[in-house]
Amino acid sequence: MPRAVHLMALGVFAMVTSEFAVAGLMPQMADGLSATIPQIGYLITAFAVAMAAGGPFLTIAVLKLRPKPALMVLFAIFLVGNLLAATAPSYPIMMAARIITGIAAQAFFGVAISLAVRLTPPQSRGRAIAVVMNGLMVGTLLGLPLSTLIGEHLGWRAAFWAVSAVAALAALATMIGVPRLERAEGDGGDFRQEMRVFTKPKLWLVFATSTLIIGATFSAFSYLNPILTQVTGFSAGTVPLLLIAYGAATVVGNNIVGRLADRHTVSVQLWGLALNLIFLTGFALLAHLSIPAVVLMLGIGLVGVTMNPAMVTRVQRTGNARPLVNTVHSSFITLGVIIGSFAGGMAIDDFGLRAPLWLGAGLAALGILTLVPDLIRRSAAKPAPAPNAPAAGGGPAVDARKHMV
Repeated sequence: MPRAVHLMALGVFAMVTSEFAVAGLMPQMADGLSATIPQIGYLITAFAVAMAAGGPFLTIAVLKLRPKPALMVLFAIFLVGNLLAATAPSYPIMMAARIITGIAAQAFFGVAISLAVRLTPPQSRGRAIAVVMNGLMVGTLLGLPLSTLIGEHLGWRAAFWAVSAVAALAALATMIGVPRLERAEGDGGDFRQEMRVFTKPKLWLVFATSTLIIGATFSAFSYLNPILTQVTGFSAGTVPLLLIAYGAATVVGNNIVGRLADRHTVSVQLWGLALNLIFLTGFALLAHLSIPAVVLMLGIGLVGVTMNPAMVTRVQRTGNARPLVNTVHSSFITLGVIIGSFAGGMAIDDFGLRAPLWLGAGLAALGILTLVPDLIRRSAAKPAPAPNAPAAGGGPAVDARKHMV
């Protein structure tokens, strides 16, 4: 795998760590910014909404640049936002910082995935996407606990300074290690040319599958802490260890899916959704039992967000592999995060802590339905038996090639 692909993963790791950091620093940030805990929670929502709504527009703005300069511009914008967060004197400034970093992060994901695809042969693109997405998985595994640890010992601002340092290191490594490439054919065209691909109805159905896969997963992931403590009965000190185990499961699952995504794109998503439906339903039913709850939680980690390589591969085959399509796809993924976490919270208010798990199961079932047209097309495309094939024990076979024109 080219070194530049691994460097894209480092950049993704820095940006994902910044995204998740607020979740582990809420009490300290609330004190430091004279805000309430719910207000600090809105910073997470603002980051996600900025990613979904603003990322594609920033991607359009950098389309006329070659990939390497585009990445450096996005690193610069992200660093400005993250340094603003580290030094924010008030809550409104922090909100502005989160919006800036969210927009830059989403555009970076799109450009980074497109570059990884360009640098690898077609038969290895699923693995390349998995390598880039390892930045997301490792960010989930290590980024959140490390930023929380730094915040507890050195203050919440130190956590944002640390993220800025990692992002600066990733930018320097990108400047040195990523080759100079010209724009891919079709990149940098006018707005109408770039938007033409979005007239394909099938592309929107593929986007919907990705949204539902992530929505199903995050409806559970967003509320694992209260479910594990208040329903399963684990102590608060045990939950971080369980979340690390969950993160490790996502790393394993991501690499497995990456190896299968190129040859079995739709099948991987079908099995992933089906298994996630089983794991979420089982978790909802057995959340009060510690061992089944942990096993089922790890199962969700293995087959949930780890579908990313297959999701990206399917989007690129349906649309194209250029930055704008990848960024819009990332926006739909982020929409899944928003739907899962927001609807899950509403479900808790009405039906209790198991409700997000049932919601996730429902979203997974809807995700399976979005795959049905592809499955029907695949079934119809299977070659029929050769008309001249001999019956069992029959006479000599006829060479079908003689009848081909």
